[in-house]
Amino acid sequence: MFQDIPRPGLWKRLLLGGFLCIFAAAAATAVAAFHEVDKVVDALELGPELKLGEGNLAETDPGKPQTLMILGSDRRPRNNQEGAAGARSDTIMLVRLDADKEATAILSLPRDLRVEIPGHGVDKINAAYELGGPELTLKTVKSVTGLRVNHVVNMHFKGFWRAVKAIGCVYVDVDRRYFNDSAEYSYIDVQPGYQRLCSRRALQYVRFRHEDTDIVRAARQQDFLRQVKQQVVVTDLISKRDRLFRIFGRNTSTDAALRSRSEVLRLMKLALGTADQPIREVRFRGTLGETYVDSTPEQMSKMVDEFLNVEDTPGPRGEVTRKVKRGKRKKLPSVGELGLEDATGFGRDQALQGIEMGLGTTLPALYPALRTTGSIYAGPPRVYKLRGTDGKLYGAYRMVLQTGVVGEYYGLQGTTWQNAPILEGVTETRKIGRRTYELVRDGDRLKLVAWRTPRAVYWISNTLLLTLSEKQMMAIARSVRGV
Repeated sequence: MFQDIPRPGLWKRLLLGGFLCIFAAAAATAVAAFHEVDKVVDALELGPELKLGEGNLAETDPGKPQTLMILGSDRRPRNNQEGAAGARSDTIMLVRLDADKEATAILSLPRDLRVEIPGHGVDKINAAYELGGPELTLKTVKSVTGLRVNHVVNMHFKGFWRAVKAIGCVYVDVDRRYFNDSAEYSYIDVQPGYQRLCSRRALQYVRFRHEDTDIVRAARQQDFLRQVKQQVVVTDLISKRDRLFRIFGRNTSTDAALRSRSEVLRLMKLALGTADQPIREVRFRGTLGETYVDSTPEQMSKMVDEFLNVEDTPGPRGEVTRKVKRGKRKKLPSVGELGLEDATGFGRDQALQGIEMGLGTTLPALYPALRTTGSIYAGPPRVYKLRGTDGKLYGAYRMVLQTGVVGEYYGLQGTTWQNAPILEGVTETRKIGRRTYELVRDGDRLKLVAWRTPRAVYWISNTLLLTLSEKQMMAIARSVRGV
């Protein structure tokens, strides 16, 4: 079955955000100030130069659109050219900068994409990095997409948490508990609910892959970087640009052209000209198999066309068909044709458990009376204290529901912190009955539905893949009630 593979997210936005912010921050200070250009050049020279072979990069006239290939990897290849044993690119992302368009386009290639690697045969696309480093990866990407690439940036994982630490911690709407203490995967213990993630915990969260598919992991990373972008203001980037320059340079390798003043100045101007553009992400279309992701030439051609012409695609961020294994249970009555069911009893039990944990004093215990058909609560609610940007502690709780599909969780969040940064993304309000709902969208999908009471704010969060429809989200939000 053909599926829409969502675009991988951590490096898609972190690397794009980091790369463009470095250039835009310098350019915003003063494009004409050559000492700012020199700072960027000096920073990029802190990392090794990528050896990409003669003629592999395309040249373009000043002011014209450019296509960048940005790689995220866990270690550098030898000499930044040959392969590195055990090192594979976690992300391969193409970015299109075009000042004449209304948006900046991103096309990410899944690391499990089945491709023909020049000189090595058929393999996953991320194997090109291990076999021949950035140069072979570049040749493979050009062969697969037919695109001309102007520059290559290779960034390494250890720079991630340093950059987050430099910018400041990020408030994240964590959809469920993330836990692993086995040696097979990286250690992590992050509880569900809206919270502040810093440096290493943020890196653990975005890199988590235990009990997840690459599709869900990509969507989680995408959401994290969206919240980073929303919370980090330009003035902070400018004031911290010298430190960010150093972090970026020490953890980044670039092609030779990006070490010259003229090319850096050209890219700074292009970054500044596209700084206010929204980011449009081209959804990867293909077939998700047990080992590979496959894409037909027709599908790839369509994606490349959307990439060059900056077209967005509607619908959920992806589909996952692998079901969670669990015992049989009695289904509750269906509610209309919305794919919802009455879950009043289960929701009330959640609220009562929360009250036993201390919920219900400063923060009234509300629960949803509806849920998607087949959903179950993923354990008891989490009741906790949330420290706001003002340093104060606020009451908070999270109820988590699992749809029955691997990696798909949605839920109800309540907190007495009524100025949470996540609510700054509201683009529409809708009054229904006594409530005024605040809607946060991601493309054509509802990401979040919030409403306020005199004592608190509550919201329903969609799954990371945004699989709940607007009608389902609104119906669940309207069904929320007190004990």
